Amino acid sequence: MIDQIVAHHKFARISAQKARLVADQVRGMAVEKAMALLTFSPKKASELIYKVLNSAVANAEHNHGLDVDNLVVSEVYVDEAPSLKRFRARAKGRGARITKRNSHITVKVKEVS
Repeated sequence: MIDQIVAHHKFARISAQKARLVADQVRGMAVEKAMALLTFSPKKASELIYKVLNSAVANAEHNHGLDVDNLVVSEVYVDEAPSLKRFRARAKGRGARITKRNSHITVKVKEVS
């Protein structure tokens, strides 16, 4: 029997710190409640995590034949990805480094009977 179904979003253009705020809200929830919460959340990370959660649910349904109504979000974690290094012009001909942070979003769902 399959233990957990996984979906990933690699190199998401959001900092891991911001995405973890939303990930902490949906961890351990039923999939239906988690999707409702993510739908009406105003944060950018909620849209990204919603898409990954939807992909995990589709994987569970189509690849493993699990019932969507019995799924719960067992794990959600957001890891840091390599940052994009950019430079911004500053006073007196100087430049300041800007780091545009990326993250890897992973969602795991499992069936609870």
